[in-house]
Amino acid sequence: MTTLPVFDRSGAEVGTYEIDPALLAPCINKQLLHDVVVMYQTNLRQGSAKTKSRGEVAGSTAKMYRQKGTGNARAGSRRANVRRGGGHTFAKRPRDYSYRLPRKAVRAATRMAIASKIQDSQVVVIDQLSFSKPATGELATILKSLGLSGVRTLITTESHDVNVYKSARNIVGVTVSAASDLNALIVLSPRRMLVTREALDAIKQRTESSVTESSVTESSVTESVTA
Repeated sequence: MTTLPVFDRSGAEVGTYEIDPALLAPCINKQLLHDVVVMYQTNLRQGSAKTKSRGEVAGSTAKMYRQKGTGNARAGSRRANVRRGGGHTFAKRPRDYSYRLPRKAVRAATRMAIASKIQDSQVVVIDQLSFSKPATGELATILKSLGLSGVRTLITTESHDVNVYKSARNIVGVTVSAASDLNALIVLSPRRMLVTREALDAIKQRTESSVTESSVTESSVTESVTA
């Protein structure tokens, strides 16, 4: 069990929060984390690169000069790849780089990423974080009081909060995500995580529900096999 200090907006400690990283992930599989992060990064690729082959560039297809007797190296069409203005040997074509790993593996990697942040003491818990209207200066003051000024930080809220998002979007290195939208890439990219108490409760609840679903599925499979 890990005890995390809970701070208020001024940076003063107002309580503690107990969470068990083993509940999120009994072990940290670095290979799985790597595979899932690479998947997300690959899915961000546009795949719009394109170059022309020798069949697409302009120019005659006639043989430039006779095969023998000129003293030059033998040559065919001026569209050949070895000539200036010729086509590419292996021309690039637009393609879709995206792929998906199994859903259980992706969810497990998300829990592992959060658990690794907790184990490495890179999670800062704040009692409450909300604004009546966008306030970038006020959020910057809060980050400074928590020692997160100039540090790449992920702010995690219980649900989508427009005012928190608009307050953070102009601060360099700060991103905002709801607890339901977390994934391994979002969690591992920044140096620190600023999490509200409600967001941690939501993460624990989602973890417990997923563990319960998996146990129910495994038990049903076992019963069908034994039957």
